[in-house]
Amino acid sequence: MEYRNLTLLGTSHIAQQSIDAVKKAIENGKPDIIAIELDEKRLKTILSSKKSGRIRLRDIRKIGIKGYLFSLLGEWVERKLGEQVGVKPGTEMLTAVKLAKQQGKILALIDQPIEITLRRLNNAIGWKEKLQFGWDIIKNVFKREKVSFDLHTVPDEKIIKELTQRVKKDYPRVYHVLVEERNEYMVKKLVTIMREENEKKILAVIGAGHEKEMISMIKELLEVPAFSYSFSYEDE
Repeated sequence: MEYRNLTLLGTSHIAQQSIDAVKKAIENGKPDIIAIELDEKRLKTILSSKKSGRIRLRDIRKIGIKGYLFSLLGEWVERKLGEQVGVKPGTEMLTAVKLAKQQGKILALIDQPIEITLRRLNNAIGWKEKLQFGWDIIKNVFKREKVSFDLHTVPDEKIIKELTQRVKKDYPRVYHVLVEERNEYMVKKLVTIMREENEKKILAVIGAGHEKEMISMIKELLEVPAFSYSFSYEDE
């Protein structure tokens, strides 16, 4: 999706198709700035083979026990799905980072810090909803026949809509924290970059489930005068 000087590229974090799409978008689009759906801690995680950026037991004090357990579940599920398709989770983001470095592009980290997201999740939902959400995810990891799309590709818009509506209906507070709040955070950062760097081409690599809502929010925000918020996006 394109708007003004911004291109939003929706990806699947475990699809080879997404890795190829990132390479093509950078090669053909020649962006000046590459923005990715990561924060500093998660970037360190995918860059390091020593797991130095991952949430650790001592982080419970900051994010709560439920947030900690949810982070472990998320890592495990992504790893399991990645094993099914032979792609390490986050490889498309890592590809964007490496190409940005090789080609001297500005790299912008636009996602909300993971500790804030997990702390918000810990405070927003109860044990029952969180455990049910986790159990449903685990069941679908092992029951492959219930997956209604090819994990090797990015789901189409219809499937994304069905999946997001299901999560929003069954787990509204999980959806609010993991999707809506992060959409708002990433949109504000992208709008700030677009305003400050309006002569430069920006490529934003984000999860496909965020793409449609974020482009609508960006268009709406850019029709009104500049807000008072400001983000520093380099090396954040």
